[in-house]
Amino acid sequence: METVGARRTGIALTDRQRIAWLRLIRSDNVGPATFRDLINHFGTAETAIAMLPELSRRGGSTRAIRVASEAEAEAELETAHRYGARFLGIGEPDYPPALRQIEAAPPLLAAKGNLSLTSLPAVGIVGSRNASISGAKFAAMIARDTGRAGYAVVSGLARGIDAAAHQASLETGTIAAMAGGLDQPYPPENLPLYAEICEGRGLAISEMPFGWEARARDFPRRNRLIAGTALGLVVVEAASRSGSLITARLAGEFGRLVFAVPGSPLDPRCQGTNGLLKEGAIVTTSSDDVLEALKPISGTEFFTTQQVEEPSWDEEKPIDVPPGDRERTIIVDALGPSPVDIDDIIRHTGIAAATVYLVLLELDIAGRLHRHPGGLVSISMTE
Repeated sequence: METVGARRTGIALTDRQRIAWLRLIRSDNVGPATFRDLINHFGTAETAIAMLPELSRRGGSTRAIRVASEAEAEAELETAHRYGARFLGIGEPDYPPALRQIEAAPPLLAAKGNLSLTSLPAVGIVGSRNASISGAKFAAMIARDTGRAGYAVVSGLARGIDAAAHQASLETGTIAAMAGGLDQPYPPENLPLYAEICEGRGLAISEMPFGWEARARDFPRRNRLIAGTALGLVVVEAASRSGSLITARLAGEFGRLVFAVPGSPLDPRCQGTNGLLKEGAIVTTSSDDVLEALKPISGTEFFTTQQVEEPSWDEEKPIDVPPGDRERTIIVDALGPSPVDIDDIIRHTGIAAATVYLVLLELDIAGRLHRHPGGLVSISMTE
């Protein structure tokens, strides 16, 4: 079965926009969701950058916010160029279409290797680092068969199941999602495999800066890239508490299919996968289980996405009118340590949605707001 790749859509960033986007996402307290809100409110990254100190002050921060400089952004772009990589903006044609659809998708993605892989539907394969021989063989079989059917295989370059999946799909196309910068692959024993991926038919992607060494808290972000890039996720072996289960949870939240390979109840490496089956994951005992389930969603219609671009403000840029102190106090008082929906804040306070969103943006840039899955927000009470 030959699957159909994505129709490439989107608008390329200008060099000036790419530098501004990189400056914005590398500035303090600006994550993917905040980046999106800033662009939506101010129209361009350059305008948002200029407003960051004022937003931070209005949000209650007593410290100056660090804003990435143009020189820093240019230096990182030069590092990427020397490394043979490039930065993909979320609205550009080479950005992975499925990843573009998730909540808080990375606005910029560093990529090295075969960019044509982003036009293929992808299957994620993850599992235990301490994989059994049979588990590694099964992961390799799934990777080979789905690769031959026209899918890219995406995984996290970890030892065990990840490595087996990458190795088996080197010829057909494999994508390594990285927890650190593209120049800081982990673990060390997979450096030869990483070189094969980047220099052959594979692709490596990361949202982290060059030079960034992966820490424990960076791996869930990496897992989000795997779950978001793939149409379905196959979990081969996973303990009851493992990163693979985090990836599976994210895949479910993103509306992806979750496949789990059953294993012995006596094997701790199978407790997580058996648990996923109890929760409704698709029982997977052959590659056909995966291919048949993915067939209906692998066509080009799945990849129909809205284009994302910075508007071109030919006339005047939007005017930022600060909320009044009374409105800001009401909104802050409505928040607490428990996550709430922004629509509930609007209904509770009776304040215009645009004003509520702007106050939340101020708190966010000041480092006081916490974002949660599903668009929920909360505020720290230890001010």
